[in-house]
Amino acid sequence: MPKILIVDDEELIRETLADILVHEGYQVEEASDGFQAVNLIKKNRFDLVLCDIKMPKVDGMEVLEKSMELAPDVPVIMISGHGTVETAIEAAKKGAFDFIAKPPDLNRMLITIRNALDKSTLINETKNLKRKVSKTREIIGESPAIQIIKDTIDRVAPTEARILVTGANGTGKELVARWIHEKSQRAEGPLVEVNCAAIPSELIESELFGHEKGSFTSAIKQRIGKFEQANGGTLFLDEIGDMSLSAQAKVLRALQENKITRVGGDKETPVNVRIVAATNKNLYDEIKKGNFREDLYHRLSVILIHVPSLNERREDIPILAESFLEEIVGDYKMQAKRFGPEAMEALQQMDWTGNIRELHNVVERLAILSQDEITKQDVERYARPGHQHADGDGLPLDRFSTLEGFLDWAKMKWLETH
Repeated sequence: MPKILIVDDEELIRETLADILVHEGYQVEEASDGFQAVNLIKKNRFDLVLCDIKMPKVDGMEVLEKSMELAPDVPVIMISGHGTVETAIEAAKKGAFDFIAKPPDLNRMLITIRNALDKSTLINETKNLKRKVSKTREIIGESPAIQIIKDTIDRVAPTEARILVTGANGTGKELVARWIHEKSQRAEGPLVEVNCAAIPSELIESELFGHEKGSFTSAIKQRIGKFEQANGGTLFLDEIGDMSLSAQAKVLRALQENKITRVGGDKETPVNVRIVAATNKNLYDEIKKGNFREDLYHRLSVILIHVPSLNERREDIPILAESFLEEIVGDYKMQAKRFGPEAMEALQQMDWTGNIRELHNVVERLAILSQDEITKQDVERYARPGHQHADGDGLPLDRFSTLEGFLDWAKMKWLETH
């Protein structure tokens, strides 16, 4: 049910509009002045704002401007009994969806509201689809390390240099690779991803280079490999430190000659790909152990980009958490939620072994389980549900999942007091 905010200093008008809209099936909230309206827009998620222009304290134009800042995707319809062409033009320039003169024509107003809601729904659906299709999020953060990564991407993306991205699991290496492709001269070409750790060693060569029909037992038809699929674009080799030595040798040859040979074939196929590789391993150590070819390392690491762990850039946690919360609330069509200051401090003090991926999961959990304001207690209760947390009396909350746990705790407390 769409939620509409009615902003008007005249109580009779607010009540009349509210009765009409509720009868039409809308959920309605009212504000008697612009100041109250702005506060409501800050705290709640509305689908549409119906706003008078002439009001005391904060007028409708100021409400419109604030609404465009706080909720730019929410349409605002301006209404006024002192309407002029100039006022309507000014409202349109500031982002209003439409302008209606008082007293409003009921049919026209309802049609305008439906059109505004339809447009808003279409915009949100388009954004969600684009994000799901492209999978390319912004690189969020203001820490020096993130600024260096962004600057490096801007410099090297337009070149053909091969890039090796390093960093722990969950830090965002794949996102860096996507932005390198997006900002490269190959952006119109394909970005093909291969997770080298997820493919069995006996199949990795077929996955990368393809195979001919009958080349092995299950090869019932010809297969085009990832190198050929990425022709004219970018091939992202994720977790390349887990690639077998035999596959490494063939990748090295493909990089040297810009040609590949399918498994079971003898014909060389020219390929034009840019390689971006990533690993969570220390490849120098892997070279010493004999698990990784040194010559391949030097081929891949023309440019090195290291993505720091979340613990190394805690100053980015607030902006990341706020961004994730806004996205999750929008995807789940929840009421607007916010972090309390102590909750954000608690998040910054946590040990993030899972990095950005773990933070996103925690924020999603908090968005689902917490009230409108996420508190420090919510973080302590829900951020690490498998860990022990204490309530106000010092009772570990997960000790009571079994009778034995409760009896152990009771015995401990008895011994402390006797």
